[in-house]
Amino acid sequence: MPLFLELVREVSARDPKLAAEALAGLRAYEQAPRRERPAPKPEIARVRGAALRDHGGEGPPAVLVPSLINPPRILDLDDQVSLTGAVARMGRHALLLDWGRADERSELSVAGHVEQLLLPLLRSISEPVALIGYCLGGTMAIAAANLCPVERLVSLAAPWNFARYPERSKAALKDMWRHSESAALSLGALPMEVLQAAFWSLDPERTVRKFAEFGRLDPASAEARRFVELEEWANDGEPLPYPAAKELVDGLFGEDLSGSARWAVGGITVSDRTLPRSLHLTAERDLIAPPQTAACGEATAIASGHVGMIVGSARQRLHAVLASFLQP
Repeated sequence: MPLFLELVREVSARDPKLAAEALAGLRAYEQAPRRERPAPKPEIARVRGAALRDHGGEGPPAVLVPSLINPPRILDLDDQVSLTGAVARMGRHALLLDWGRADERSELSVAGHVEQLLLPLLRSISEPVALIGYCLGGTMAIAAANLCPVERLVSLAAPWNFARYPERSKAALKDMWRHSESAALSLGALPMEVLQAAFWSLDPERTVRKFAEFGRLDPASAEARRFVELEEWANDGEPLPYPAAKELVDGLFGEDLSGSARWAVGGITVSDRTLPRSLHLTAERDLIAPPQTAACGEATAIASGHVGMIVGSARQRLHAVLASFLQP
């Protein structure tokens, strides 16, 4: 937690009380019990290290595509907030994509993940699916919908028009890449810790404040347990393969390849203007994928942040909109 302690040090200069509360919250977090993670759901298809996992439900298939950057379990964090579980109750057969180990896809760019993993998995299903992509997974789902039959498409907090990011956010990412690209090239991947540091830099005071708030919770409460689960998720995950990291930073953020209709995937230039029936759900307080970066088309804003729309109280609004859109 060296970076977090540095953030606390910076905050302490202007708010020593908040800094002290955050350190108490950090101690409580470190001492909190960890839940044993459930076994992965059964596979229904596999391509190399990536798999579609069966999350139940009956009806037409819906494939949920997580980001490459964190583990897929954010979409099935626990029974109360599980998005896959909610989709399974919407008259859909819910299938969650598990990207698998980074070392089994180390040569793949973001586009390569679409071409060599996502598309073959979608084609393994005998009928067009409803495709639901979260964060970078939504960006990739839009690309995939240009290349294979999709019944309908939903993006959740997914950027497409990268030029619309605030200049401060783009500058911070560029600076992170300048300091880490050489090491990432040597390792063949960008470590999760570097990406987490980039996320924390978007709102450092909020990062400190959430630990202060955690320290006030009843450790046995569901809210406290979920906080621990979320932090474990946010700090976990496979590194991002170097070609994917480079395309994300230089190609998507740097050149806005997707938003400027210059992103080549699967031998074509993919577009957000030639999609099947689609809906883009944005989070009003999202700093990771601000609402203005969403693809063009029908959009609904959820009053939440990037993760809160999935696992916070705003999920109920998201589920209601999603259920209406996914009606077979």
